[in-house]
Amino acid sequence: MTTATAGLSTRPVIDAGRWPDLTARRAKVRRAVEGAIARRIFLSVARRLPVRIQLGREAIVGGAATDPTAPLMVIERPESFFAALGAGGLIGFGESYMTGDWNADDLGGLLEVFAAQMGTLVPEPLQKLRAFYVARAPHTDKNTTTNARNNIARHYDLSNDMFATFLDGTLSYSSALFEGAEDVGRPVRDEVVTTSVPSSAPTWSLLPDAQRRKIDRMLDSVGVGEGSRVLEIGTGWGELAIRAASRGARVLSVTLSSEQQALARERIAAAGHADSVDVELLDYRLVEGQFDAVVSVEMIEAVGHEYWGEYFRKIDSVLAPGGKVAVQAITMPHDRMQATKYTYTWINKYIFPGGFLPSTEAIIDVNRGQTSLRVTERLSFGQHYAETLRLWDERFIAALDRVHALGFDEVFDRMWHFYLEYSRAGFRSGYLDVQQLVLQRKAA
Repeated sequence: MTTATAGLSTRPVIDAGRWPDLTARRAKVRRAVEGAIARRIFLSVARRLPVRIQLGREAIVGGAATDPTAPLMVIERPESFFAALGAGGLIGFGESYMTGDWNADDLGGLLEVFAAQMGTLVPEPLQKLRAFYVARAPHTDKNTTTNARNNIARHYDLSNDMFATFLDGTLSYSSALFEGAEDVGRPVRDEVVTTSVPSSAPTWSLLPDAQRRKIDRMLDSVGVGEGSRVLEIGTGWGELAIRAASRGARVLSVTLSSEQQALARERIAAAGHADSVDVELLDYRLVEGQFDAVVSVEMIEAVGHEYWGEYFRKIDSVLAPGGKVAVQAITMPHDRMQATKYTYTWINKYIFPGGFLPSTEAIIDVNRGQTSLRVTERLSFGQHYAETLRLWDERFIAALDRVHALGFDEVFDRMWHFYLEYSRAGFRSGYLDVQQLVLQRKAA
């Protein structure tokens, strides 16, 4: 599936003040050695994958070199590309796309091939040396109560208007749930597991209803209705709080984004629910009170693995007797989660500082070990996220003039496009999933 990229600059002008790491240069000898090693490893990987790689004016190589339908990666400046890859690994891979060292008409399709082989891209002998060559996250990215607000602000406070260029009218920045077939599988560890795939490739006009469907399913799963006391961890721009309040619930929604708080309050007031919804700029660890339902949509990804126990213990402590919890979480395979737990990634550096995806097993185990909560239901709908991201990316590319008018440059265009397609590739390949999990206290 190809995402149109008309208007996306293939040779962006790089502002060194805004993007210092994209213009930094390493010592000539070190750069040459790192580049040579990276070239050898990359081409070795490419030869066993169904892709085509065009190195400047050299012949096309790759495991599908003669297949015109295979994704094509055009490396415009091989020396710069391999130097970036050698110096920064997967961070360098993303940075070299940002600078225009390489391009792909079907970026999502190309990245999907890589994502499907994520666990084996790096040769096994080098994987054993992972701790010695992968970057570590800066101490400031650790989600302490001091750092967490800054980490959130670096993403969510970019600009409400920028997010509005590609989100639908609900301003929901999480996976939608389109019409699709659901398959209820056999219970796993006392939980009911359901999977869902979209019935067709959805169009933009279907996205708002799909976002509301996602929210309503969560609210239904925890019994939100007239008089319910609801805690929302991670406000977004207020759509869930609005829909909960429309059912007669009283909502406390907490966020660390001042931009989101301001706009959410405006939207909630415009919907007529200012008296029943409080949106507070507050760390989830500082919440007090008792709630009949706790809901959190794609917020656990920003918690940090060191704090998952604290996150669920706080939820456990504020949940009223008989209450339920609904968490929508992006998940990754447990073995890859363990292998990458301390890795600093391109996504951490440029998109979500301090973020890390849990596995389903990690969520289940942390609750079994540290809380009275147990997962009782799970809905898996990763392919819905792939379609959500496709629609967002198409909308973003179509709105580049508006993005530029807000002060964002051509490097940002490529960074955001890479982020959306990189994420979409993860879900399309099955490497990533998104799940709605329902938790309640274990029976006495």
